Amino acid sequence: METIKVVTGAGPVGWTVATQLAASGHRVRILTRSGSGPEHPLVEKRCVDVGDAAQFRDALAGADAVFHCIHGSTYSAEAWRRELPGAEQTVLDAAGEAGAVVVFPESLYSYSTPSRVMDENSPRQAAGGKRGVRTMLLQARAASPTRTVSVVASDFFGPRVRNAHAGERMVPRILAGKGLQLLGNPDIPHTFSYVPDLAAAMILAAKTPVAWNQVVHAPSLPAVSQRELAAAFAAAAGVRLPRVGTIPGWVVRAAGLVSRDMHELAETLYQFQEPFVMDSTASAALLGLTPTPLERAATETVAWWRSPASVPLPR
Repeated sequence: METIKVVTGAGPVGWTVATQLAASGHRVRILTRSGSGPEHPLVEKRCVDVGDAAQFRDALAGADAVFHCIHGSTYSAEAWRRELPGAEQTVLDAAGEAGAVVVFPESLYSYSTPSRVMDENSPRQAAGGKRGVRTMLLQARAASPTRTVSVVASDFFGPRVRNAHAGERMVPRILAGKGLQLLGNPDIPHTFSYVPDLAAAMILAAKTPVAWNQVVHAPSLPAVSQRELAAAFAAAAGVRLPRVGTIPGWVVRAAGLVSRDMHELAETLYQFQEPFVMDSTASAALLGLTPTPLERAATETVAWWRSPASVPLPR
């Protein structure tokens, strides 16, 4: 019997994983509360609350791999701590019973020394806030008897990526000729990960036993500055790079005293105030992947933002 790939969540990562799997001829079952997901003959969309153990176990019938791409309801340590550990444990338990490997997209938040180049062997023991939650999740995966792979990426960009530093805060403003307000220092090196490259790494990791029960890095381009990335988008669009302004760290921290959202953002200011560089060389060799060239990735990103698909649906 043909196996099924289960994808939880239809955000930019889950959607792209499901799309790539279907394009390669795999049967895909995408699970969301709303029943959303890409339209494809090989994609089955189900309304499932992944936090409901009974629902999730039923949805795993025939699956040999689970790509768990659900994030917290809000960008806050409180929401992550309340929602993510329980949901992940449900996924780990059910997938283990089904004999399926679980692949997680992961961030760099848990890395203990982000001021140094972060590779697959770097320590991941960060504590407190959102960083501590990610450390806790990685520890729970390592302790589980279920086979897992955590695929680490840096800040996202690419088709379907909206709520990101290189998403709606950058690309549509460039296309409209509006000035940019970039966080921290816009001229220091910062690794950005192209979501299709992350998805490809997750799919390959699922069928690469040597990668199981490890943390691997999504193949990512050499670090560029925020200004350089913005210039790549402008060049791909055939427009001039608009004025680049900055939001100093002290402004974010001061606003965080009265705004919960700004407080959460202030916690990760370090990523934009000093070099923030991820090395994916070893994982790229392990998986046999190379990152998409920046010019092509920027062109594909701009094309998506100019397409009807980028227009948000009315609520």
